[in-house]
Amino acid sequence: MRKHYSFRPVVIAAMQALVAFGGVASVTTLAVRPAIAASVSKIGDLTPFRSIVVETIALVDKADLPAAKARIKALETSWDEAEPSLKPRAAADWHVLDKAIDKALTALRAAAPDAATCKTALTDLLAIMDRFEGKA
Repeated sequence: MRKHYSFRPVVIAAMQALVAFGGVASVTTLAVRPAIAASVSKIGDLTPFRSIVVETIALVDKADLPAAKARIKALETSWDEAEPSLKPRAAADWHVLDKAIDKALTALRAAAPDAATCKTALTDLLAIMDRFEGKA
């Protein structure tokens, strides 16, 4: 007897994640590569947000805190714009990430930001994102 595997739930979840971020993909591509689709967290694809955090960490590592403060603004803006599509998927996860983002924003926007405090807040945020995406 031939086994039949359905990729439908994976394809649907991946398509929803892509649509949320304005992406385009074919069903064929997603069916062939289900492992990639399956790595998206309950809340959705965090890759765009993660990229901003990684870039901000690199700026903090270079001791360019004014540039890091400017870069983290992109995270705040994109996160706020994505809230209506992300929060309903996994409200508890969204709140955990939102608080971690707020902590990073607060550290970078301090009157006299401390590089170590900023780095800790950003690496904590990155760890949470990775945990939700199954990378940690």
